Amino acid sequence: MKRLASLIAALAALALPAAAAAHISLHPNEIPAGAFVTLNLRVPGEQPGAYAYKIVMQMPPGFTEVDVENVPGWTAQETITNLKKPLQTADGPVDQVVSQVSWSGDRSTIGRLENGYFTQFPLDITIPSNLAGKSLTFKTVEYYSNGRNAYWIGSPSATYPAPTVNITKAGGVIEDVAGKEAGPLPGFVPSGQATATALRTGSGSNTLAIIAIVAAALALAAAAATLLTRRRAA
Repeated sequence: MKRLASLIAALAALALPAAAAAHISLHPNEIPAGAFVTLNLRVPGEQPGAYAYKIVMQMPPGFTEVDVENVPGWTAQETITNLKKPLQTADGPVDQVVSQVSWSGDRSTIGRLENGYFTQFPLDITIPSNLAGKSLTFKTVEYYSNGRNAYWIGSPSATYPAPTVNITKAGGVIEDVAGKEAGPLPGFVPSGQATATALRTGSGSNTLAIIAIVAAALALAAAAATLLTRRRAA
């Protein structure tokens, strides 16, 4: 029975997915409404024997302009979306927003993110003035050379939470609050946003993984019951 229990524990451990050691996060993570800020997307490499070569980040609604830093070995690209209803800004109506930013590595030594390292992707943005009191999520997909992509799109308590920043009232200070890298502070309201097709695919992959884990656990339990019944009969 001890051997059987050890075998079941070992198989169960193999069936569970590896938890993320560090989260993709945004710094600073508390920004006043209307502020112009350099936001750093901090991305860890967490796949043993593989490297990340592409990062795709979805922007919350309302960002009309994004400037990205030239990161050596990486090429940045912005996706522009046309609005049916123009946004009213201090400079007048705007009918286009930046809906997505992606970084692609050249896969050379400096253009790929190895396991155990991290890279920062800075971008300059202006926080819309009407977002005070809200928490903005920047859903992100991290593509790996072994095909096991990481979908950072979940809630703050998920294994792979979406990078988050909290928007305070205008005129406040820009801060980086330790321990709040992956989720909103109490009282903040998550912002509503559409989810891109690639990010929805990631959610489906997580669901399939959970189903597979449950099925494996049931199979292990059935095998254990069968072996125990045979031993008692003998």
